[in-house]
Amino acid sequence: MPAPKSPEFLRRALDLVAQGEPVAATARNLGISESCLRRWMAQDEIDRGDREGLTSAEKRELVELNRPEFRSAQFLCPTDATWAAARSA
Repeated sequence: MPAPKSPEFLRRALDLVAQGEPVAATARNLGISESCLRRWMAQDEIDRGDREGLTSAEKRELVELNRPEFRSAQFLCPTDATWAAARSA
């Protein structure tokens, strides 16, 4: 997996496309794949509210909540069967 690019690099790539540069040429000139640039474009549309999906902030929050310390039993929602068994005990 390639190293992550800086937010400034990502913003510059998106700005070039927004100014009318072709996606394929922009990606080639920046040394990234066209599909990578298109994913960035789609995520930018989501972040701006122009498209449905999880925003970058929401994705970061989900990653944070998936850390082991948040997955302990006290944070998990019990299933119906577990809940019923606990109540009847």
